[in-house]
Amino acid sequence: MAWAEPRILIIGAGAVGSWVGARLALSGARVTLVGRRPVVEAARSAGLRLVEPAGERRTGPLAGFLSPGAALAAATYDLAILTVKAYDTAGALAELGASRATCPPILSLQNGIGNEEAIAEKLGPDAVIAGAIETPLTVPEPGAVVAHRARYRAGLAPVGGGAPAAEAAAALRRAGLQTDVYEDYRRLKWSKLLLNLPANAACAILDWTPAQIMADSETAALEARAWQEAFRVMAAQSIAPVSLAGYPLAALAPVVTRLPVSLLARGLRRTVAGGRGSKMPSLREGLAAGKRSEVAWLNGAVAAAGAATGIRTPVNHAYTDLLSALAQGREEWSAWRDQPRRLTKFIG
Repeated sequence: MAWAEPRILIIGAGAVGSWVGARLALSGARVTLVGRRPVVEAARSAGLRLVEPAGERRTGPLAGFLSPGAALAAATYDLAILTVKAYDTAGALAELGASRATCPPILSLQNGIGNEEAIAEKLGPDAVIAGAIETPLTVPEPGAVVAHRARYRAGLAPVGGGAPAAEAAAALRRAGLQTDVYEDYRRLKWSKLLLNLPANAACAILDWTPAQIMADSETAALEARAWQEAFRVMAAQSIAPVSLAGYPLAALAPVVTRLPVSLLARGLRRTVAGGRGSKMPSLREGLAAGKRSEVAWLNGAVAAAGAATGIRTPVNHAYTDLLSALAQGREEWSAWRDQPRRLTKFIG
């Protein structure tokens, strides 16, 4: 049964949470936010400001709380959308578990591998929907979010057969997102991972833009090798990619691992330059802000699956180890910034 006026709880009102929350609110959903104090106060007083290529819109004032527990104690919801960073998933689940209120089904719009499994372990698979969006976003100030391209697409997949994926998809479609529903959530999330990998970890390590990474023949070759490793690991797990957000990943799967690295690097260069170019990716932004790194859920997921299936993943393994060390202060960022030859020599 479709939700007429869905009651949506956004847990993690950063860029993704604010954008999705604003679009849902503008479509008639009753949206409540959980986030940091500046965002919550801005949303309570003046709503969220949504800036997109077609223009600027603002929601009315929205309910907001500083913790999931407080939000659950105040109201009931049809759906919670989890948009916190992967390293904060465990903390969010602990807060939800500590609440005496009933937790609604959760849609994870998070990057990386492992979030849905962690939620399912806590709430059961029938309460979990996997999701992916591919819209470049930034937050210029609390209460505002900017979408840099008019690419409003989403993919959803139920983790358990009873998860309300169809209802969640209907709500997103009313909010203006072209939304596809897939049967296999692992195919969806690993396909999204393929889109997250290129020119992400290396940008953080070298403090280079994606365009710089792909313009350099050696670092571009590393990106091509990392992508091939991910495709091999997926094949070893019998996970076939889906063509997500207009990218022909399913058609590429049979040929990517057989292409010469130099040829694949040229193809990735065109895709990355057209998609992100000079916009710094999430792993670099997190490192620059002194935050924990999501690399363990991205390149680290490839390395871990490779170890489990006997597939070598030297590039993803090295990216994971090195970026983790940088984020934890075990390596000095200044020693790796703008040092592409050191990085290529390190990986081999």
